[in-house]
Amino acid sequence: MRLATYEHLGAVRAGVVDAEGIHAFPLGVTVLDLVRSGLPATFDAGAVALRGPAVPVDRVRLLPPLDPPTVRDFVAFEEHVEGVVASVSGGAGVPPEWYEAPTFYFTNPCALVGAHDDVPIPPGCELFDFELEVAAVVGRDGASFTPEQAREAIFGYTVLNDWSARDLQRREMKVNLGPAKGKDSATTLGPWLVTADELEPFRDEDGFLALELRVAVNGEAVGRDLLSNMGWPFEELVSYASRGTRVRAGDVLGSGTCGNGGCLAELWGRRGAQDPPPLRPGDVVEMTVEGIGTISNTVVSGVDLPPVRPARRRTRARAR
Repeated sequence: MRLATYEHLGAVRAGVVDAEGIHAFPLGVTVLDLVRSGLPATFDAGAVALRGPAVPVDRVRLLPPLDPPTVRDFVAFEEHVEGVVASVSGGAGVPPEWYEAPTFYFTNPCALVGAHDDVPIPPGCELFDFELEVAAVVGRDGASFTPEQAREAIFGYTVLNDWSARDLQRREMKVNLGPAKGKDSATTLGPWLVTADELEPFRDEDGFLALELRVAVNGEAVGRDLLSNMGWPFEELVSYASRGTRVRAGDVLGSGTCGNGGCLAELWGRRGAQDPPPLRPGDVVEMTVEGIGTISNTVVSGVDLPPVRPARRRTRARAR
């Protein structure tokens, strides 16, 4: 089942998507409500909604499928790490620590944008980039899930584009706190949330989801990979996120950027040049994930703000 949040005729609704369009759930029901209710209850509610009229998808504005409590983004593709280390930090190879356990950071759940929304370039950014990912949505609250429990706790999946200001990120990561303003201007989620059962036929013999991922800029192919090239399957990412703490229904966990051109920075690191060039206003970034769908965002000019004031150097005096 495919669940969407959309705006139509000035109202925001949640609905279930089929070939006819989007069939609305009762007014006031959100996709997050459905996730919290669990898959069986969602399937029942969806069956009722499908008996109602449909609005064609091209007549609505698709919003992020849900309003998540938190958004974690992992870095689960070895090939991506290898290229980006050279581009962003000037290093070489994959850090040995990457292999020891999944690594993630928390990104901004208030900066989510819809599948076809315009995306402004962040203030002060000259090296704007995309990141092609898939995200899992947790379906129930819990702590310290085993991987087996975590697989049962995954409600569904959506496409994620972690837009990145590489020049801002490069400076921030030299302070050893990870990305902050380099990442929190926009994250696309969409076009809808696909329940986990729909993607089970794509599992390979190792338990990974072998979905094809593709990204193009202005109609020109840039990257292509398989989701099954992740270093860990999603259930291990969810298990790790819950390790010694809690996850909640609706939490979003990104896979991290795929390899083979899943972002520009990976290609810059491999080629030693900004080829293809950074994103500019007017560029259209289209991402398609097999079994889920397509998102397409146009890059636009951002807010023009004054430069950030540098820190004031102090004498470190201990008395007034």
